[in-house]
Amino acid sequence: MNKFITTIKNIFAIEDLRMRIFNTLFFIAIYRLGSFVVLPGVDATRLKTGGASGVFGILDTLLGGAFSNASIFALGIMPYISASIVLQLLTIAVPYFQKLQKEGESGRKKINQYTRILTIPIVMAQSVGFIATINADAIISPGTFFTITTMLIITAGTLFCMWLGEKITDKGIGNGISMIIMIGIVSRLPGAIIGEAAAKGMRGSLIFLIELVVLFLVVMAVIVLTQAVRRIPVQYAKQVGSTAQLNAQRQFIPMKVNAAGVMPIIFAQSLMFVPAILASVWQNDSETASYIGVKFSDYTSWQYNLVFATLIIVFTYFYTAISVNPNQIADDLKRSGGFVPGVKPGRDTSEYIDEVLTHITLPGAVALALIAIFPSLALLAGVTRPFSAFYGGTSLIIMVGVVLDTLNQVESYLLMRHYDGMMKTGKLRGRSQNIAMAS
Repeated sequence: MNKFITTIKNIFAIEDLRMRIFNTLFFIAIYRLGSFVVLPGVDATRLKTGGASGVFGILDTLLGGAFSNASIFALGIMPYISASIVLQLLTIAVPYFQKLQKEGESGRKKINQYTRILTIPIVMAQSVGFIATINADAIISPGTFFTITTMLIITAGTLFCMWLGEKITDKGIGNGISMIIMIGIVSRLPGAIIGEAAAKGMRGSLIFLIELVVLFLVVMAVIVLTQAVRRIPVQYAKQVGSTAQLNAQRQFIPMKVNAAGVMPIIFAQSLMFVPAILASVWQNDSETASYIGVKFSDYTSWQYNLVFATLIIVFTYFYTAISVNPNQIADDLKRSGGFVPGVKPGRDTSEYIDEVLTHITLPGAVALALIAIFPSLALLAGVTRPFSAFYGGTSLIIMVGVVLDTLNQVESYLLMRHYDGMMKTGKLRGRSQNIAMAS
């Protein structure tokens, strides 16, 4: 405990880090306040109670209730995420974007600019769908004017959320976009815990304690999955005089077990609503279609979870293949004079890296699929629906990833502070004092 208090004191002793933490809290507070500002022309007392369900329920969880509140941040940062995914896919299929991706920082800035521009039509299109989800009784004066003004306000709200995310990245701790998503998720956690405790009551206090222990173990498993890497050893040739000798220090290429992150779950979830939608068209004429519609509308059914897990495994391989390029890694190693011990540079190195990546992706994909379906298992075990959402899936992986990244950012500031302290009490300071005294 003393070490924890000392660490907190060290964090706030660094002026730059202290200001960044306060800036981050300030921007987060603005975002959370905006999540409760209801759209003009909507009567908040007539909105549907109990929150959204289905895909809208998942979206509402990521937005911290802004969607069900019909707030000015109803779509939050999600249209920007959609635009980012589109641009990522374009960097694979379109040569122009492939070229931009290889141009370094300048190319990255252009891609970000295109992402912002693409966000505008996406959020305007999604805002039309959002208006259709609002309870008709809650709209005070429906019509064309309400639709147009709501589209403009929601678009402005999303652009403002983008600006807040960029400010958190520049003036705050960092990872602004991810931080906004995480705050929306975390804001639901206290209410979910209180609701679960109230549902269990005094008689179910032991069960509630077991649920908290299981949740802790699941979080630990997600941390292990997020941090797990397979290190490929690399050696570099070092010039000593006129001969080239092997550098005594061995470095590593860290290949993440879950290189795809949360994207396979997002892709799979977006497809899992297709069978139910298609089945609803023929459910009155076909018993098979009716059966499919019922099973795929219930995310606790084994049919839903089997298909969901299979899609996650497939998308994990797909997204890993497009995000990690063994040929480029092998070429970069060859240009820098590096090589994998026992493997020839060039094509053989590329094939070796691809083989390693294929082997480690399978356990990572299976673990990701298990984490994704764990909330449905928790719901079947008697956990309330709001609390079961934190037992896995998109929410938990995003939370863990952002928290780990934030801790790394804070740790880097602490390390820099530590190195400054060493320099002030080191030989350079003593030597400068001796020179001053001699003069």
